[in-house]
Formats: sequence, structure tokens, C-alpha cells
Amino acid sequence: MELCGLSSRVPLLFTVACEVSARALLYLLLARSESTPGEPVLKITITETTLIEAQAGVWSSRALSYLTLWYFFSFCTLFLNKYILSLLEGEPSMLGAVQMLSTTVIGCVKMFVPCPLYHHKSRTEYPPNFLMTMLFVGLMRFTTVVLGLVSLKNVAVSFAETVKSSAPIFTVIMSRLILGEYTGFWVNLSLVPVMAGLALCTATEVSFNMLGFSAALSTNIMDCLQNVFSKKLLSGDKYRFSPPELQFYTSAAAVIMLIPAWIFLMDLPLMGKGDRSFRLSQDIVLLLLFDGVLFHLQSVTAYALMGRISPVTFSVASTVKHALSIWLSIIVFSNPITLVSAAGTLMVFLGVLLYNKAKQMQRECLVQQALEQSSEAQQEPTAPDADGTAAPLD
Repeated sequence: MELCGLSSRVPLLFTVACEVSARALLYLLLARSESTPGEPVLKITITETTLIEAQAGVWSSRALSYLTLWYFFSFCTLFLNKYILSLLEGEPSMLGAVQMLSTTVIGCVKMFVPCPLYHHKSRTEYPPNFLMTMLFVGLMRFTTVVLGLVSLKNVAVSFAETVKSSAPIFTVIMSRLILGEYTGFWVNLSLVPVMAGLALCTATEVSFNMLGFSAALSTNIMDCLQNVFSKKLLSGDKYRFSPPELQFYTSAAAVIMLIPAWIFLMDLPLMGKGDRSFRLSQDIVLLLLFDGVLFHLQSVTAYALMGRISPVTFSVASTVKHALSIWLSIIVFSNPITLVSAAGTLMVFLGVLLYNKAKQMQRECLVQQALEQSSEAQQEPTAPDADGTAAPLD
């Protein structure tokens, strides 16, 4: 009876977390960064994205190294999460707590120990919105981790990763609502096969669960917000954070918000609250610690990669990672999959490819229009004013 009562309060935690995220997002959207006067916190221009790709694209040796390590640690963490959840009888809160605590402790150590991923620099000042920003990103990290584990608990890995492949849809919606970015006809049209394929996977998946499906979709929303904030913090002009710094500060903020939920909402056998049949053995403790180390490595390599490529390229790389995870999970776990579900999965991948191609065409068109307008402005004839200065002819 007590377990049912505690389980019923977990969705309430997610609802409160989403509401707090919305309020914090509204506050940060109205706030201004002092790195450049009048610059919005979330504004990422086409010029900024182009410069990032030109200086350190995904095909550079260091970016490829980060990409490979990120894929490897992500796959290891994903499959170990599924295995540990089966041993813990589906307790995602405990696994999420161990992951966040582990990555915070390791991140704290790396703040004072030389690391090959970055050159440590002493920081004398912080942005004016530092505390609020880190708390908000930390809340998104905490919510993303727990929701991702909830989806793994209730649905198969292949289905969870298929749902996550719909991230471009949320990217378009949030870019329109938050950044005011316009998406053209071909971009919107390319989303049709993504949504249709996702509908096929949802309708035919034998392990479909509404809670797991909703958790996977919510993870996409949090990922989009987190990527926008993290990219701005990693590539700021005046206040630029290194990947280990951002990883540590956001993890510490997530742990601060996680501890109350962990104590009051989770059924802990170690605290004498629960009546579960399992007990934490030495093997499970070692698996939890190893999973925490893998999660930390996955997190810091993702931030390192994010600092070297544009948000669009990072989204594409993440989509490819989800696609590989689906087929690896089918091989490793032997998940049943129907013909219609396989066709839906392929349709999702095709839609993602079309979406990325349409976005590339749209960016090239916008850049070409900007160059033409700049060229016309330079060639515009001028006539001298009475004081001898030149003025454009009407």
C-alpha cells in the first residue's frame, strides 16, 4: 500500500518540475546577458553558427574523437541502465540519484585536477545570472535523467530511442516560439514522415506504455532547452565555461533539487521504508558506481563536443546516435519487432534525413539572401550633401 502511494506521487514530481522549468524559462528569456549589450541570452545567429562550423567542424580530429567517445559511453550507459533497472525492480529514481551524485563528485575532483579535455583557468568573476541559469539547467538535467530512466523502465530500449528520434520536431517548435526562427515549407513538410513513422512505431510496439511514451517525449523537450542554454554558455564572448565546469555546476544544481525528491518520494530499502524483495548487494553497488562513472564520461564528452560544433550539427549527431541505439538494442536484448514497426522506424530515419537536408537548404538560402542584400547596399549610388558628406540617392 505504501509503495503504491509513493509511486502515485512520482508523476506529481514531474508535473511540478515542468512547471518550475516553464517559470524559470520565462524569467531567463526576459533576462539579458552582459557579455554583449542588449544581446538575448538564447540568441544564436546564423553568423555565429557559421563561424563555429568553420573554425571547428564535426570532421576535425578533436571533434571526431569527442563524437566517438560520446557514442561509446552513451551505448554503454544505455544498456547498463536497462540491466540495472531490471535488478532494481524498476526503480529509476535510485539510479538517477546515483548517476547525478557520481558525476558531481567526479566533476568536483576534475575542477582541481588537470584534465586533457580542457585547460583549467582560474575564474575571477561570473555572469550576473549565473546562479539562476545553473539552477535552471540543473533542473533540466535532473528531469531529463529521471524521465529517461522512467521511459526505459516502462518501454523497450528500441521504442524509447525511436521516440527520441523525433527531436527535430521539438527543435522546430521551440526555435519558432523561443528564438523566433522561421522554418520554411520544405522543412515543415519533411516532418510529416517523422510523425507518421513515429505513429506506426507507437501503434504496433508490443511494449507500448503511455507513461514511458510520455516520459520519452518529455525528455526531448528538456533536451532541446538544455542544448540551447548549454551552447550559449559554452560559446559566450565574455563568460565562457569549459565543458567540465558546466558539467560540474549543473550537476551540483541538479543534486540540490534531487535530494528532497530522493528522500521523500523514493522507496528506499536501506532506510527501512520499503518492503521490496531485493537488497543492495556488493555486485549491485559496484554496478551502480560503474554506471555513474560512465554517465559522467558521457556527459562531459557531450559538452566537449557541443563546444566544437553548432547546435544543428549536435542535433544531427544525437539523432544518428539514437538510430544506432535502436538496432543495437534489438541485437543485444532480442526485442520483438513487427514488420509495420520496422517500416515505421525506417520512415522516422528517412524523415530525419529529409529534415536535415531541408534545414541545410534553408540556411544556404538565407545566407545567400544576406550576401545579396549586403552587395546591393555597397553598390548603392551616393550623392554629396551640402556639408560634403555622402548620402544615398533615392
